[in-house]
Amino acid sequence: QVQLVESGGGLVQPGGSLRLSCAASGSIFSINAMGWYRQAPGKERELVAAITSGGSTNYADSVKGRFTISRDNAKNTVYLQMNSLKPEDTAVYYCNADYNSYYSDYDLTQEYDYWGQGTQVTVSS
Repeated sequence: QVQLVESGGGLVQPGGSLRLSCAASGSIFSINAMGWYRQAPGKERELVAAITSGGSTNYADSVKGRFTISRDNAKNTVYLQMNSLKPEDTAVYYCNADYNSYYSDYDLTQEYDYWGQGTQVTVSS
């Protein structure tokens, strides 16, 4: 089993900052990539930012220059630093992990995709 523990959401005024954290634990052999997605009311879930194990990053155009994704491989943790927040950033933010589990009895590596429970980010004055 795998757990993704998200933290750091909350209420912030426009122009403010928040830092989200997501720590992965459990039956993880290795992590291919981790990322943050968000879903606003009435809208589809969308990618915000992602980072691979090699450090390559990908950002939604709407957050480029304002958000920064980073990771601590030793802790299986990914962070999202959000600056210059806007009301349109209001959403539930979900952590995602693309990871591998290893089954030694079968010498088998299996890839999985797992989601966190989500954390609310509200940008409002």
